[in-house]
Amino acid sequence: MKNLVLFGFMGTGKTLISKKLSKLLPLSAVDMDALIEDKEKTSISSIFADKGEPYFRELERVMAQELSKKSGLLISTGGGVVLNPENIQNLSKTGVCVCLTASPETIYERVRRHSHRPLLNTEDPLATIKTMLSARQSRYDAVPYHVATDAKSPELICEEIIALYNKHAG
Repeated sequence: MKNLVLFGFMGTGKTLISKKLSKLLPLSAVDMDALIEDKEKTSISSIFADKGEPYFRELERVMAQELSKKSGLLISTGGGVVLNPENIQNLSKTGVCVCLTASPETIYERVRRHSHRPLLNTEDPLATIKTMLSARQSRYDAVPYHVATDAKSPELICEEIIALYNKHAG
């Protein structure tokens, strides 16, 4: 059974939607960030602070490679996993890849109360979100399918994703 892989910037709904989808699909849910935290025995914020972003991105690359060799998974990726095109290529081999999208303003409203977002510890988080989204847009565009999450219920988002999965899972 093909994997279902959720991509998207932080705050687009990957974690929430993954939890809801796991109750609707016969797939085992895994969160790449949580797997990395378990493997490293520390938080993503601590990895960024102690070892830097390049180290974390390498952990992501290895995790994407490992997960792409499995099947029957519902994979929620970290927001920056698209920074390495190899991750999308690997995860696409065995999965239907869907990118969740949202406006910078929606993302800001969803994440502004979370201090565990290391890349948003800045003077102007909304400006940072806009800059990061702009810089990553071509990478997100490389993900085959997209579902907008602005002003939609989680149930409607899940319906759209399930329709894509059923159509493309073969």
